[in-house]
Amino acid sequence: MNTQLKSKERVRDKGEVFTNEREVNAMLDLVKQETERVDSRFLEPACGNGNFLIEIIRRKLEVVKSRYKYSLWEYEKNTVIAIMSIYGIDIMEDNVFECRNRLFNYVFKEYKALFKTKISENFLQSVELILSKNILCGDALTMKTNSGVPIVFAEWSFVKGSLIQRRDFSYEQLVTQNDKDTLLSEFIEKPIKTYPLTHYLRLKEYE
Repeated sequence: MNTQLKSKERVRDKGEVFTNEREVNAMLDLVKQETERVDSRFLEPACGNGNFLIEIIRRKLEVVKSRYKYSLWEYEKNTVIAIMSIYGIDIMEDNVFECRNRLFNYVFKEYKALFKTKISENFLQSVELILSKNILCGDALTMKTNSGVPIVFAEWSFVKGSLIQRRDFSYEQLVTQNDKDTLLSEFIEKPIKTYPLTHYLRLKEYE
């Protein structure tokens, strides 16, 4: 398998390599139907700078565009669903920032290409907020951040029209509940914290 690397030191110290686009697509094609389900959840526990996640988002947004390119509200809502269904962990902080930026920039490019003068800054802020909670810096093996606290993920769900419910769960809760063989397919029923219902264009209020 062809891979890329940033430095020999990072390979030696962190085991860091990056999978090339051809291999990414070949692996995702094994679960092609899931990658094209807008709400299908994916977790990449060593996401690097996002080679797998960017391709998953690309596939999901192709579906969103094909279905909702003539409706701003439907496009925004389903793009939010696509974004809030992907999760990533990486031990390197620069990778996490790069991954978030790659995903955000791709969403923005697709959104702008379709709606040009109708772009909502609140929508973009919501996408940015979701990515900040779903793509995290930490160690998937210890289930803790680099500062030693438990990794906590947000579950996002549309429950009433444009309203979203956010619930927070520790990563340890999720993998223990799901026998460590899931892509976050089932969140458990005892969240660490539950937030008030909030409009998808006002998610920045969660900060």
